[in-house]
Amino acid sequence: MINLTENLIELGKKNAAVKAVEENIKKNMIVGVGSGSTIVYAVERLGEINKEKTLNIKCIPSSFQAYQLIIQNDLQLGSLEQHSEIDIDIDGADEIDKDLNLIKGGGGCLVQEKIIASNSKELIIIVDYRKNSKMLGTNWKQGIPIEVIPMAYFPLMKKLKSIGGNPVLRMAQSKSGPLITDNGNFIIDVDFGEIDNPSELNMKFLNIPGVVDTGLFIGMCSKAYIGLEDGNVLTLAK
Repeated sequence: MINLTENLIELGKKNAAVKAVEENIKKNMIVGVGSGSTIVYAVERLGEINKEKTLNIKCIPSSFQAYQLIIQNDLQLGSLEQHSEIDIDIDGADEIDKDLNLIKGGGGCLVQEKIIASNSKELIIIVDYRKNSKMLGTNWKQGIPIEVIPMAYFPLMKKLKSIGGNPVLRMAQSKSGPLITDNGNFIIDVDFGEIDNPSELNMKFLNIPGVVDTGLFIGMCSKAYIGLEDGNVLTLAK
């Protein structure tokens, strides 16, 4: 039963990724590529279509994982220096609410992902049904990732606690000490429970010196493809 459920979840994720690519990617586009397990399916399909139809697209990675996926699937690599305006950014999320607000950064790439998303005309999100909720913080219990300057982490932990959060410094998995982001910073995961006003909370974070950026993506997602329990795909759009 567990294997069957897991297989259906993976099928839903793959179908959502394939549908997102097939419905949105066109010739000569500049495409942002996000991170996570779901994005693997999207980039694989992107590579297949590119070979079939010679799309002549250029892909801009948001992380080292995305960079590797682009190279492995024989797609043309681009950069923000070459293409500061991106047509479509395809990415995953840790949670998405009814207004298409997101929590991202469970994998540690939130700032670079937000930079790519903010320079894109459209942000397309691919998730499975477990990450779909009415309010952020309902299904994602690990807290909101916040990337911070290392020297500021200790006073930041106190300030985040003073505004009602439960902050935890994210630790590395394969070595002692904190996780270090691609930008050389720390990540604090802050649990606020269910979040009824993510925009207001995001601004509170950004007003604290030492915060680089947050995993709250507010008003950025234009369309979401959600893999359902039975392998079908639900599409949500603004």
